Amino acid sequence: MEKPTERASIPDAACDTRTNTNTNTNTNTTTNPLPDSSPLPALPPLAPGGPGGPAGTGLSAGSSFGSAPGPAPLWNRNFRYFFVARTVALFGDGMIPVALTAGLLGAGRPASSVGFALAAWMGPLAVFVLFGGVLADRFTPRRMMIIADALRLIGASVLAVTFATGNPPLWSVYVLSSVAGVGAALFQPGVASTVPRVSTDVQRANAVLRVAEALMTMAGPAFAGVLVGLASAGAVYAANAATFAASGACLFLMRLAPAPHDEAARGTFAAELVDGWREFRARSWLWGVIAVWTVYGFAVLGPMLPLTAVLVTEEHGSGAYGTLMAVNGAGSVVGGLLALRLRPSHPLAAGAVALPLVAVSLLVLALGMPLPVLAAGQLLAGGSAAFWLVMWSTTVQTHVPPEALNRLHAYDVAGSLLMVAAGRALAGPVAEAVGAPELLVAAAVINMGVVAVLLVARPIRQLKRIGLG
Repeated sequence: MEKPTERASIPDAACDTRTNTNTNTNTNTTTNPLPDSSPLPALPPLAPGGPGGPAGTGLSAGSSFGSAPGPAPLWNRNFRYFFVARTVALFGDGMIPVALTAGLLGAGRPASSVGFALAAWMGPLAVFVLFGGVLADRFTPRRMMIIADALRLIGASVLAVTFATGNPPLWSVYVLSSVAGVGAALFQPGVASTVPRVSTDVQRANAVLRVAEALMTMAGPAFAGVLVGLASAGAVYAANAATFAASGACLFLMRLAPAPHDEAARGTFAAELVDGWREFRARSWLWGVIAVWTVYGFAVLGPMLPLTAVLVTEEHGSGAYGTLMAVNGAGSVVGGLLALRLRPSHPLAAGAVALPLVAVSLLVLALGMPLPVLAAGQLLAGGSAAFWLVMWSTTVQTHVPPEALNRLHAYDVAGSLLMVAAGRALAGPVAEAVGAPELLVAAAVINMGVVAVLLVARPIRQLKRIGLG
């Protein structure tokens, strides 16, 4: 499951290309992607509950973060480029809310214009991401991600000029924000299928990317705030445009070996969209998790952010809220590092076991606990959410056949975005009607109910890890 910000966000020498030949999940087997030069030797079995020693994790005592001794290092040339592309794009995305807020409010626009501009970005993303999944399957994910970066580069560049030279009309800001949303919709589906093509160790790759995402989520807004103070909102958009240029360049330099399905005969656009739906329905563990997650996104993740922002700011000030968000990001780093080490034999069950910690953050906020307790709750929430996301992403990328992965990932993103957006929109009115603490307690109860369903449902609970995934 992707976060709503998730944007959504690298090349290889001929001797180091990777291909993905995962088979259908119904057989529960796979052939791991291998270098085209020579096959990898078989790895020793991993312990069900953990890393299984240095051979299982690719890490030895005292080894540097992300380094992997042995025949299949994580940091091959393709993964390095992909990592840079993802990281700089996420860094740029983190600047956008700050740039919009500073630019529009600084120009004397009403506060509602900021919300409309952000909605103009998220709306096209939610609507067009399903089409982005089909296009990624038809024209390869790499090509679509490069096109997406080009669109976002153009939109951010025009906004940089308009904010730097004057007071842009609101319609132009909304239109250009929509262009960025379409770009994100074209980009996001390809991320899931690219990870197994640039790394033979999908779980470690996802964990490293999740750590980077957490760091960029903190660094992007902080950098934008400093840049707004020193220059202007136009300068922030110029920096944002530069990140998309860097991301597109890294993706262009990627040298991925063609996958068998890249050149497969395709049906009509509508037929492929329907076929993606059939693939989605054929996997009970997949649609089961996403069905449960629509409830989770609407009732838990949706209200969490706006209620946390309002209650913490009113009680402790905006500085305290910023600090808590930084602590949440630090928790995400911890969760990613934990996912880098642990190799549970049933990844979805292991991820579900971590999710009750999110309820802790909701309850301490509802009870009005002191700031240090709230910080501890945010640390736990960030860590548990990151661990779940790594387990989920890795499971999808290793169990779903590559020819359907982009479209199925698009269904996941679309459902998550729509339900979280709806939950955020209704959080304020519902909190006014029943009370914010009561709504938070209800969200905590629903959180535990979701965990129970994930652990009770046999297809989800019993789904096993595949290979190095």
